[in-house]
Amino acid sequence: MKKLIPQDAALIPDNAECVFKGKIFDVYQWPQVLYDGSTATFERLKRPDATDVICIVNDKILIITDEQPDRGPLEAFPGGRVDPGEVSMTASAQREVLEEVGYSFKNWRLLQVGQPFKKIEWFSYLFIAWDVTGQQAPHNDAGERITIKEVSFEELKQLVLARTDYLDVAEDLFKNTNSIDELLKLPEYEGVEVDR
Repeated sequence: MKKLIPQDAALIPDNAECVFKGKIFDVYQWPQVLYDGSTATFERLKRPDATDVICIVNDKILIITDEQPDRGPLEAFPGGRVDPGEVSMTASAQREVLEEVGYSFKNWRLLQVGQPFKKIEWFSYLFIAWDVTGQQAPHNDAGERITIKEVSFEELKQLVLARTDYLDVAEDLFKNTNSIDELLKLPEYEGVEVDR
């Protein structure tokens, strides 16, 4: 799949070998020449990318309280792991939003892409979605308990800037925006396109 990544992304080199394949994380190792000419084994984890979506519905923004069997409830944007075989990050985000909150939207824009940890080849894609085109009952996975909340821009900005749980992914965006209209005017993310 072709995808956008940040200019300074840390990627697993082509000569790396997968030495462990897990359910979520894979471990890759490769020989790395050091500054003194010697060689050491370097390694990096790899996991599926993830999406988060700022969903605008009737001048409110949807957030979720997401509880999973291995941890307590956390505040987050709708989103989740990109499944194998999905054709694009947007398609993955659309699927996750439909599953978790039951909405479909006419308009989608990618606002940012981050690599939360340089030792993991894993990218987090933050979208904004607006103009509702449909609504249905959410369909959560067996391992998630989700409660949907509608919050005002001001409420969300306070939560994001307080670095509340997984909402902190949007901190940089909310530092410089003061309304939903300003969010909607943010430009499409421009990064480096790779085929991975």
